[in-house]
Amino acid sequence: MKLAIIGATGHAGSLILNEALERQIDVTAIVRKPEKLVVDVPYLKKDLYDLTQEDLSKFDVVIDAFRPPLGKEEMHQSSLQHLIDILSGTKTRLLVVGGASSLYLDDEKTKRMIDVSDPKAPYYPTAYNMYQAFLELPKSKNLYWGYLSPAANFVPNGPRTGYYQLSDNRLKKNNDGQSEISMADYAIAIVDEALNNQHANQHFSVVSL
Repeated sequence: MKLAIIGATGHAGSLILNEALERQIDVTAIVRKPEKLVVDVPYLKKDLYDLTQEDLSKFDVVIDAFRPPLGKEEMHQSSLQHLIDILSGTKTRLLVVGGASSLYLDDEKTKRMIDVSDPKAPYYPTAYNMYQAFLELPKSKNLYWGYLSPAANFVPNGPRTGYYQLSDNRLKKNNDGQSEISMADYAIAIVDEALNNQHANQHFSVVSL
C-alpha cells in the first residue's frame, strides 16, 4: 500500500507518520516545511491548496491530518473541500483525522456534540468548522472516504497503550466512563483502517479501552 499523510509534521500527523514507518508502510509526507520532519521519509513539499489530482492519485490512501493556524479555523472547511474536489472520481481513499463535534450523543441520532457546545468556548471555532467541513463528505459524489472522530478528550501526550475500541458515529465512553483517546492510540486506529478498509464511506469513532 502507498500512503500519503498531509500535515505529517503536526502533532497527530507526526504520530501517524511514525506509526506507518514502524509498520514499514510505503509512506510519503506531504508538508510545506520538510525541514520540520524529524524522521527520514520521502516527502512532497507542497501546500495543501496547491495539491492536484495528479499529485495524490498515485497513492492508495491519503490521510488528512491538516490543522489550520489559530484564528483561521474556517480553513478546515476550504481545505477538506479542496481534497474532496481533487480526489472525487479517483480510486484513492481519503481518510480524515476528524473531530468529536460531529458525533451523536443519543441512540436516536438527533443531537450532536456541536449542539451542546458553548459558542463562547475557545475550542468552538475549531469544533464548528470541523463539523461544517464534515457535512460535505456524505454529499460528495464518487469519493472514496472515511472520517475517524476521536473521543471527546483527544489527549496529545497520552500514552501509546496499543489498545482501542471502535464505535459508529455516536459518542462512546471507555470502561472507566470516560470519552478519551490518546493521539498515539488514535494513530494506531487510523493506520489500521488505512490497511484494512473496514469502514468505507463511513463516519466512525475511536475511544480508549
